[in-house]
Amino acid sequence: QVQLLESGGGLVQPGGSLRLSCAASGNIFNINAMGWYRQAPGKQRELVAAITSGGSTNYADSVKCRFTISRDNAKNTVYLQMNSLKPEDTAVYYCNVAGRVDFGWKSFDSWGQGTQVTVSS
Repeated sequence: QVQLLESGGGLVQPGGSLRLSCAASGNIFNINAMGWYRQAPGKQRELVAAITSGGSTNYADSVKCRFTISRDNAKNTVYLQMNSLKPEDTAVYYCNVAGRVDFGWKSFDSWGQGTQVTVSS
């Protein structure tokens, strides 16, 4: 079983920055994709950014040039650096990690507990 521990959310003024972290732990054999999603009140959960094991990245159009996703494979951790934050970025942010456990015999696809990001003056 793989657990994800998120941190870094909070309240920030428009134009400010936050950095989210998500650390995976457990009997991990390898990690493939890592990503961040968000869900605002009354809206569906949406992909914010994703990164492959090879470092290829993908961003939602609404966050391009403002957010940066990165990963530390040695620490099984994914980060989301969020700059120039806007009120419409307010949401609960969830990390998602997929890979294999048990010496590669089983796959996993885990979600973090969510961290609130509020952008308001």
